[in-house]
Amino acid sequence: MIRSIGSERMRRTGAAIFAEVAAWKAEAVRAGLDVIDLSIGSPDRPPSERVRRKLAEAVMRPDAYGYPSSQGSTAFRRTAARWMKHRFGVELDPDSEIVALMGSQDGLAHAAVALTDPGDPVLVPDPGYPIYTAGVILAGAVPVHVPLRPENGFLPDLAAIPDEVRKRARYMLLNYPGNPLSVVADESFFRHWLAFSEETGIPLLHDLAYSEMAFDGIRPKSLLELPGAIERAAEFHSLSKSFNMAGCRIGFLAGNREIVAALKSVKSNVDYGVFGPIQEAAIEALEEDMEGASEPVAPLYERRRNVLVAALREGGWIFDPPQATMFLWAPVPEGWTSRQISREILENTGVAVVPGDAFGPLGEGCVRIALVQEEERLAEAGRRLARFWRERIIDRGMPGGR
Repeated sequence: MIRSIGSERMRRTGAAIFAEVAAWKAEAVRAGLDVIDLSIGSPDRPPSERVRRKLAEAVMRPDAYGYPSSQGSTAFRRTAARWMKHRFGVELDPDSEIVALMGSQDGLAHAAVALTDPGDPVLVPDPGYPIYTAGVILAGAVPVHVPLRPENGFLPDLAAIPDEVRKRARYMLLNYPGNPLSVVADESFFRHWLAFSEETGIPLLHDLAYSEMAFDGIRPKSLLELPGAIERAAEFHSLSKSFNMAGCRIGFLAGNREIVAALKSVKSNVDYGVFGPIQEAAIEALEEDMEGASEPVAPLYERRRNVLVAALREGGWIFDPPQATMFLWAPVPEGWTSRQISREILENTGVAVVPGDAFGPLGEGCVRIALVQEEERLAEAGRRLARFWRERIIDRGMPGGR
C-alpha cells in the first residue's frame, strides 16, 4: 500500500468545482440531452486564415523543432512591444520589459513563485479567476481576498484590506475587464490604485486578457498607459481570446523590469518556452491586427451578448448586460445556491453554466454563462433558460434575483 496521494495545497485550490461541472455534462450527454455547453470560456472560432497558414508553414520547416528560448524569441518580443505601442501608446524594451508566456495563465500561475516566499500575503480579487487564488496557494503564499461588491461598482474595497496585510503583501492582482465580472475600469480607477501602490509599496499585476473584447464603443485601457505605472506594475496579455488562439498557449507579461526578470527566472527553471511556430503565428496575428487587416472579435461577442440577454429578459431573468469579455454574470434567485441551480439548469434544459462559487466566496449567488456558441445556438440556449426561469422561478412566485 502506498502513502496518501495528493497535497493539501491542491485540495485548497477549489478546482473540484470544474471537475464536478464536467461530470454533470458527461451525465447529461449519457442521458441523451442535447447539451449546449456555455461553461468553459474557450473561443469556438479559429484564428484567421492568415495566422493558420503561417503556423502550417512554420511547422513544416525542419529547423523548427529545437528548444525555444524560455523568455520568447526576439522577434516575438519585439512584435509584442510594437503592438503595445500601437494599441496603447506604451513604449517597452522588448529585452527587459517583456517575457513570452504559455498563455497568461502560465504567468499568473508562476507569479507567486516568482514574487513570494511561503506565508507571504497576496491580494486577490473576490470574485476572481480561479488561478489568482490557486497560484498563490500552490506557491505556499496566502491569498487575501479583496471584496468586489455591487455597491462599490465591483471595484476593490480599500477599506477591506487590513493594515497588517498592507505592510506585508507582496503584490496585488487586478483584472479589468474581468472574469467572471465584466467591469471595465477607467483611468481614474487606475490612478487610484497606482496611488495605493505608491503609498504602500505593493506592486500591481493587471490581467488584461480581455483588452480586445469590449462592447458599446468601450476601448479598455492598459494600466501601463499611466505615467509612472511601469515603475510599480506589470500586465498580462493573451492571444487566446483576442485572436482565437486559446489552444496555442501564447501570451506575454509586459511592464516593470524587476517583475519581468523574476518571472523569466522561474521560467528558465521550469520550461523551455513556447514552440517556435506558435510564436511565429502569434507574430502574424499581432501584425495583422496592427495593419487593420483582421476582423476584431468584439463585434461578434457583442452580437452574441445581445442575443442571449434579450432571450433571458423575455423569460424574466433580468440583469445588467456585460460591458466586455465573453461572459454573462447572472444572479440566481433567493433560496438557491449557485451550484444547485447550475445543476438544475443542466438537468432541465441541457445548458451547462458554471456556478459562481467557483470564483470565490463572493461568487455565490451568481452563475457564469460563456458566449462560446454561434448565435443560433445561443438563441436556443436562451429560449431554454427563459422557459426554465418562467416555470421554476416566476410561476412559483420566487424572487427573480439578487
